[in-house]
Amino acid sequence: MMHDICQAPVSLEDPALVEEWNGLIRAFLAHGTATPTHLGAVLSGAPQFAMGYAAKGLFSLMMGRKELWDVAHQAGKDAVAALAVAGGSARERLWVRALGEWLDGRPSGAIAAMERVLADHPTDTLSAKVSHAIRFILGDGVGMRTSIENVLGAHKDHPLEGYLHGCHAFTLEETGDYHAAEAAGLKGLELATDDAWGLHAVAHVYDMTARPDAGISLIENNVPAWDHCNNFRYHVWWHKALLHLDRGENDIVLALYDQQIRADKTDDYRDIANATSLLMRLELEGTQVGDRWTELADFAQHRTDDGCLVFADLHYQLALGAAGREDAQAAMTARFAVDAARQGEMPARVADPGKAALSGLNAFAEGRYDAAFQDLAAARPSMQTIGGSHAQRDVFERMTIDAGLRSGMYDATEALLEDRIARRAGAVDRFAATRLVSIQDARRIPAQ
Repeated sequence: MMHDICQAPVSLEDPALVEEWNGLIRAFLAHGTATPTHLGAVLSGAPQFAMGYAAKGLFSLMMGRKELWDVAHQAGKDAVAALAVAGGSARERLWVRALGEWLDGRPSGAIAAMERVLADHPTDTLSAKVSHAIRFILGDGVGMRTSIENVLGAHKDHPLEGYLHGCHAFTLEETGDYHAAEAAGLKGLELATDDAWGLHAVAHVYDMTARPDAGISLIENNVPAWDHCNNFRYHVWWHKALLHLDRGENDIVLALYDQQIRADKTDDYRDIANATSLLMRLELEGTQVGDRWTELADFAQHRTDDGCLVFADLHYQLALGAAGREDAQAAMTARFAVDAARQGEMPARVADPGKAALSGLNAFAEGRYDAAFQDLAAARPSMQTIGGSHAQRDVFERMTIDAGLRSGMYDATEALLEDRIARRAGAVDRFAATRLVSIQDARRIPAQ
């Protein structure tokens, strides 16, 4: 049996197809546009390659779109059929099991299958990245870090070592070890100059520690690390916009929104999340965003019954609320109530924190800031479980804090601000500084 670039067995007999598979691995790790092209070539040349179908299914589920579940289900059937005809290594069978577990509503089971692979093949960077990605969707920062650190030693002098350092950097940042995260991400970039994930991990560090100048320089001076990407490049532009926002350069933020972040009007949930969260941040800072909510709401109103990820649904609801699409908001709210009553890993996230968070967003859109604060604050302790990063979920933190200010709940709001600062290693960004001043000003008024 041949081995791929991860030094793991792969049941492909043609060296040219192994090279296509290796191309897929590199592209997937680098968030490159060529990932589906390489996968298509592999499956065309080896139609009984079960791991290829498993990859197709898992990658489809990661997209967080209801219609791609049909693609994933078919890929699962094809993978099982391929195993029956051609067999496969234990690694490949575990990949097929991972897809089946996720399709059955147990993404944690998919992670467990990937970890079984890594126990036997700790050099398998591809499986490590997939485990990392699913844990990210589930908001499991500690698990992400443990998983990567378990195989980090096996990647010394590995051809894909740089990408693993990039993953490690992100896990360190998400677990609050900012100094180590910066070092790991920069080391990864030295070894893999196209490691967009590692670069973005360091950008996270600079956001969380209120160093916007360093973050902007990092992105501008390492364009080859991310300009090759699929839509992940829009997310890097989003990070750059956040850093300019922290410098108070809202005009630059709007220009980045129009020229880069929404240059392509896609309905990928990750792109919608970039856009909605950035517009909301701008509005919280008093910037008028015009009719930019309209095209986002047009996409979002067709996603009220998606139900793949609470993270995606809440960002859809941001657009619907901002654009005043009351019928669609009501449809999303009704669907949340149904999903929350179901059993399973993802419905549990709808029940808590999803329902409370959605209720808070609805109240915020309607100007009922006392209710918005109560609901969003109630959701806050469990918000990490919806997935995404601290930086992405920070839009909900900001809305909670501003709802508290607008409803006059100064003591409770100040406590949230102090907790947010503590989670950022004591760094006070522009948002926190201005809100602390607002609280101080509000408290002085009655005494005058």
